[in-house]
Amino acid sequence: MSEFKTCTRCVMDTTDSQITFDEQGVCDHCRTFDSDIKPNWDTGQKGWNDLQLIVDRVKKEGKRKDFDCIMGMSGGIDSSYLLYLAVEKLGLRPLVFHVDAGWNSQTAVNNIEVMIEKLNLDLFTEVIDWEEMKDLQRAFFRSCVPHIDTPQDHAFFATMYKFADKYKVNNIMTGANYSTECIRNPKEWMYFQSDSRQIRDIFNQFGESKLNNYPLTNILWHKVYLPYVKNIKVITPLNYMPYIKTEAVELLKDKFGWQEYPQKHFESRFTKFYESYWLYEKFGFDVRKVQYSSLILTGQMTREEAIEKLKSKPYDPENIHHDFEFVANKLDMEVSELQACFDAPNKTYKDYKNQESIYNMGATIMRSLGLVRGGKR
Repeated sequence: MSEFKTCTRCVMDTTDSQITFDEQGVCDHCRTFDSDIKPNWDTGQKGWNDLQLIVDRVKKEGKRKDFDCIMGMSGGIDSSYLLYLAVEKLGLRPLVFHVDAGWNSQTAVNNIEVMIEKLNLDLFTEVIDWEEMKDLQRAFFRSCVPHIDTPQDHAFFATMYKFADKYKVNNIMTGANYSTECIRNPKEWMYFQSDSRQIRDIFNQFGESKLNNYPLTNILWHKVYLPYVKNIKVITPLNYMPYIKTEAVELLKDKFGWQEYPQKHFESRFTKFYESYWLYEKFGFDVRKVQYSSLILTGQMTREEAIEKLKSKPYDPENIHHDFEFVANKLDMEVSELQACFDAPNKTYKDYKNQESIYNMGATIMRSLGLVRGGKR
């Protein structure tokens, strides 16, 4: 077994099995940020001017429509802050789109409600077939792969893309950003959620019924057909302006009565359980390392602060059994079966059919054209 090692600049370490270090002990995640993201990321006047050109185009295309763009809303910090900026600073008229996969926390529901009400917006909610979602999530638990949040994530973006295509909306705004996400989760931790071939294979092996209503998509449809044939564009406004997480949280609290989460992505009760406990205890993957490392590289957290925070577990050890039982009961599983999934040998995405080769080829082409930055694995 190779020696455990942590980057001397961020807090990524050898729990990422593909990590490499230079002579100074700096990891490849940091080096990719320096060479690929930072030189092409401008949040000053140039970035603002570039964003204004995009916004002008969006407004022109939506001039005679009820709304000029679609904006996904989870109730989390990124999508909430983006919604505020889009309406009050950019003058956009978004249709707010929410996908209910059955796991919303009450905090998420409250955050969505206060934002919609105070910004006087329309909310469109798509509810995923709960019986099929349960069946698919049980299948992912039984498959023993780390990326068990795939059914929920896939449903989110597949539904939004299909809505945009159906109603001929050309612009989708998302809260994706370099400021808090410049380091991506290693592929072995969180494999591509859009790989429908893998979803089908895992469901065929471990599912119990059929996926008649679950919104499956595929990489060629949403990466090639929609953007280059149907002209549907995904826009990330937070990459064109300063975005400081702590400042955004305080603004949303003061202005809207928005409620903060203990950790990024905890607006979903399933994601909270999965990221804080399941990944951490079953696989040894701590997603806080990715999140904190991103904040370190963008000057929002010191390495010392991150190291101190990582000394504590990401979940509450005294109450985790309640969360364990809650997830099992909600999925109509016996607690003993969920425990058996936890105890079973770990698998990876490579143990099931996948489209990794297509993703790798596409990523190479996109990078050569300057259409994607970072995350070279």
